[in-house]
Order: sequence, then structure tokens, then C-alpha cells
Amino acid sequence: MPSSILAEETENDISSEVITLRPYKESDADDFLGYAGDDQVTRFTRWNTFSCKEEALVYIKDFCIPHPYCRSICVNDRSIGFVFIRQESGDDKCRAELGYAIAAKHWGQGVTTRALKMAISDGLRSFPDLVRLQARVDVENKASRRVLEKLGFLKEGVLRKYMYIKGKFIDLVVYSLLSTDPMP
Repeated sequence: MPSSILAEETENDISSEVITLRPYKESDADDFLGYAGDDQVTRFTRWNTFSCKEEALVYIKDFCIPHPYCRSICVNDRSIGFVFIRQESGDDKCRAELGYAIAAKHWGQGVTTRALKMAISDGLRSFPDLVRLQARVDVENKASRRVLEKLGFLKEGVLRKYMYIKGKFIDLVVYSLLSTDPMP
């Protein structure tokens, strides 16, 4: 069952639209390509910008659908982004990584914050062994860092030259939220 929340009124007035999280469907390929095919959106992702519907469909079928917690962020049931929670295994199943991206036209509207709030709540229920949720964000991605801070994530530090992505080494800021932390 999808999680949902009514969007609050913003500058772009999406107040009458419902934000939901749901598993991906193959029919999301066109919408997925709309954001995954945008260089602005993929600037801070590990994957390259998608160039055609077939690539989007393969990614949805091979990664999104079989993933234990990869959800499409939807407005009025149209996919506008994604969120995933990847739980570690064995003795490390107390820890999980959070990742997300959203279509540029929805930036600055609070959609990401509301969607992640739903995903975090959902994730803590779905993974009962989860104690620590962490996110690693490019130091240059100020908007994403702000979203995590609004959600109560604590900045733990900077991993210098931690990843080589798209031809350059990047520094990542590590954020964490513990299951015992107060939820905003």
C-alpha cells in the first residue's frame, strides 16, 4: 500500500496534489526518463543521464522492481522521483543507506522532504533491525544537505575524495539518523 501525504501550499501551489510512495511499474518508464534523462537531476548521482526509454525500462526492471525498498515518488500517481533504502546484511543489518532524486521542476517545493519523511517512517517499519540510516551527499549538493538536516539527520563529517564519479574525485558529507532520534 502506498504511503501518502497531502502537500502543503507552496510558491508553486501543489497543495491539491497528493504525494505517494509506491513500488515501480514498467509503465513508469516515460516518467522515469523525464527526470533520469535530465543532467540537472543526475549531476549528483552515480549513474549517467539516461538517453532513451529502453534504458529507463531496463533500469526499472533490473534495479527498481526487484529492490527490497525502491519506491517511486509520485504526484497524482505520476512518477517524479525515487527513494531507496538499502539495508546491509548479516551483523551489519542494523545499518542502511538512503538515496533519492526528484525531477527538477519539483525542487524547492518541499516534495522531497515530505517524500523522505514517509520513506523513513516506512523504512523503520519495514526493517525492524534498522538502527542507523545514513546518507552520503556530494558537498556541493547544498539543497540535498538541507533536506536531510530538516529531517533531523546529523552531519557526521566529510569523506574527502571518497568517490570517483563522472571523471572526478568528490568529497561526500555523511549524515545519519538513528531509530532512537526524534522524528520531525
